[in-house]
Amino acid sequence: MLRLRQEQSRQVSFLDQLLPPEVFALPEDLAKLDAWLDDERFFTPFRDKYHACLGRPSVPAETYLRMLALKHQYGLSDRHLCALVNDRISWRRFCRIPWHAPVPHPSSLSKIRQRLDAGGSDHMAELNAHLVRKAREEKLLKSRNKVRVDTTVVEANIHHPTDSGLIADTVRVVTRLVKQVQATFSGAGAAIRDRTRSIKKRVLQITKVLKRHTPDAVQEVRQLTGEMADIATKTLEAAREVVQQLRQGVSHLAAAAQAGQQRLAARLEKTLALGERIIKQARQVNAGQLTLPERVVSIFDPEARPIKRGKAHRETEFGYKVRLTESAERLITAYGVMTGNPPDQELLLPGVAEHIRRTGRVPEGAATDRGFWSPENERALKAIGVRKVSLPCRGKRSRRRTEHERQSWFRRLQRWRAGQEGTISELKRRYGLDRTLYRGLDGCRRWVGGAIWGYNLNRIAKLI
Repeated sequence: MLRLRQEQSRQVSFLDQLLPPEVFALPEDLAKLDAWLDDERFFTPFRDKYHACLGRPSVPAETYLRMLALKHQYGLSDRHLCALVNDRISWRRFCRIPWHAPVPHPSSLSKIRQRLDAGGSDHMAELNAHLVRKAREEKLLKSRNKVRVDTTVVEANIHHPTDSGLIADTVRVVTRLVKQVQATFSGAGAAIRDRTRSIKKRVLQITKVLKRHTPDAVQEVRQLTGEMADIATKTLEAAREVVQQLRQGVSHLAAAAQAGQQRLAARLEKTLALGERIIKQARQVNAGQLTLPERVVSIFDPEARPIKRGKAHRETEFGYKVRLTESAERLITAYGVMTGNPPDQELLLPGVAEHIRRTGRVPEGAATDRGFWSPENERALKAIGVRKVSLPCRGKRSRRRTEHERQSWFRRLQRWRAGQEGTISELKRRYGLDRTLYRGLDGCRRWVGGAIWGYNLNRIAKLI
């Protein structure tokens, strides 16, 4: 059942009369955000996902929003956040939790996130959109209207991928899932052979071979990887028989047991399909095909991709690409999370268009680095009303182009554009944008949205 506000938090308790007023005073930044988050528009995601009358009363929406702000502003885990809110009087006051009421359990926060994102929704994107619109209505976006766009990489929380390591992960995960299924439901096929020791033995052999640094080492590694692929194939074949038994033996079970058995079967089938892709790409590499589109780099985060940026000092990163659109007030007005490494030229126009939708006005100027440049992008930005387009040209420049880029307004926008590197650095250092701890593309979007939510709230507290 939907609860938007904690009504009891507004009642004066006996403890309020005993303690001095200074104890209950909120810090200046939290006091500003406390009034800011009272806006009804931030409750929209909750109204869409919770019934107004049926079900157990939920954690009040205002409490969840304030705990979400503290979580991402201070980079806390759910467990650490709940402990600090329970311990600090000012944080409990900020979250609108009465003295006698318990602080929400960390698992409750996780369940709320899952419910708000059910059905393909993205509640963090919705909250960030409401935040930008409110900033526009409150005249916080009032300086010269210009935007800067840049991209960065958010790494997935995985170990460095190798073909042998991915095959070892596949065998271990599939074996564990099959044993879990057979322990839960009797008659789910014959006992599967545990081949993890055989896999581990070959992983150790590969480690020893690579230490030799000889020309024959690569061929030996490929031979051992092929043996591991054969072992993994046998494990997957045995697991498929278990899935068939699961699908066939559900008619005599109760409805709840049938649903649980079908969920386990679906999870196992998904893992088997992913394992087949991993084995296939390992065989392709052994055959000499080193360039593989849509390469899987983790069985635990299958949507993460290898991303090589055009910087000599950066190695290949494994994760997701993020596009950030920033206003002159250093507010992130729009963002996007993409799988793989799409060209920057394709990301500029969507970023500016989303900024226009949220702020309600076309920027006077736009600045990016040379990776976003293309003649089509320049013409498109001018066509929608951007008067000053500062996109450095790639490659050899003509005399006319050189004179164009030497204009004072062009160079001024480029100097301002360089400041976005500082914003990205702050997002990575303070708000956790360097590595997502949530799995999958949807999880990464939720993580990035939370980091931007915390960053924007901090900026708003300084602008008010």
